[in-house]
Amino acid sequence: MEAELTVNNRPRVGFLFALVCTTFSLSMFMMSMNTFMYEGDVPFDGDEVLDYEEFRGLGGPIELDHHKHSGDVPFDGDEVLDYEEFRGLGGPIELDHHKHSDVNEDVAKELSKKVRVLCWVMTAPKNLDKKATAVKKTWGKRCNKVIFFSSVTNDSFPTVGLKVSEGREHLTGKTIQAFKYCYQHYRNQFDWFLKADDDTYIIVENLRYFLSHHSPNSLVFFGHKFTPLIKQGYFSGGAGYVLSRASLEKFMVDGGANPFICRQDGGAEDAEIGRCMMKLGITAGESLDVFGKETFHPFVPIAHLEGHHPDWFYKYSAHKPRKGLGCCSDYSISFHYMSPSDMYLMDYLLYHLKPYGLVPQPGKVEHFKSDT
Repeated sequence: MEAELTVNNRPRVGFLFALVCTTFSLSMFMMSMNTFMYEGDVPFDGDEVLDYEEFRGLGGPIELDHHKHSGDVPFDGDEVLDYEEFRGLGGPIELDHHKHSDVNEDVAKELSKKVRVLCWVMTAPKNLDKKATAVKKTWGKRCNKVIFFSSVTNDSFPTVGLKVSEGREHLTGKTIQAFKYCYQHYRNQFDWFLKADDDTYIIVENLRYFLSHHSPNSLVFFGHKFTPLIKQGYFSGGAGYVLSRASLEKFMVDGGANPFICRQDGGAEDAEIGRCMMKLGITAGESLDVFGKETFHPFVPIAHLEGHHPDWFYKYSAHKPRKGLGCCSDYSISFHYMSPSDMYLMDYLLYHLKPYGLVPQPGKVEHFKSDT
């Protein structure tokens, strides 16, 4: 009897075994299909981008402490990333398309009509892609006109090629030739003529505001004043300096081509131009604001704020350098040794980042003395 029951149950056991195997196989198949298909309405086919916003926060807190990297530089929470290594890697930053509808530019626009400034920038062929491009995309576009001078003409950038070799020993010659070009082509179209380097950043609106207190018909020029070497002082080349229209005329007509008055090349460019101006009777004017703060700065902002200056700077500066907020006028005009990244950052901080509720009111306080 027992043998009969065992024989009769064999088909049933076989059926159950087959059912279990089939169910297991089907489950494995469905699991494998989930690798390629989500249950939602939109399958991921490789051409679409998933919107991870819908998943944010659904997983709850994520434990990160136990997760370590075996790379060369682990980040353990106590280290500070050095972003200096990333500076400039992103290339030029496009700023033109970004406009603010809540900013009234009427005062600045009106001043740009009354105080016409030609800015010229000394550059070099190797600096066009980064330094000169940063100037063009930031402060250069706010001048009434900007011209880039180099040793080689580049029609696409463009640059005006001067017939002077590259090198610091030829900066005096290049500077004279650049001013000569401005005089020959634009002397009657602008009131002031600014010289800057391709690592100088100019707040053009503040330059115009300062110059509005002076006459372009005066024999004067302005910048960050140094006193050794030249009796009346001369101006830092890196911080930039600006000549009145009358000064440019005097410079070119009476001294620009006269080696007995103006050295034609060699020497320290800023000192040689300063010596030339003094011989021509062109005054080295004062550019401090009414609070005694500097407006043209030979270094980057943080160097002036922290007071990190080389020893020579204290010996050369006509006015004792200060540190902290006393270093720099609220209406500062220039900073030097600015990298392309510094220029893009400065442009963002000045023209795009704004503390809500703080609205400057032009004309409430005069920051400069007038000689007009």
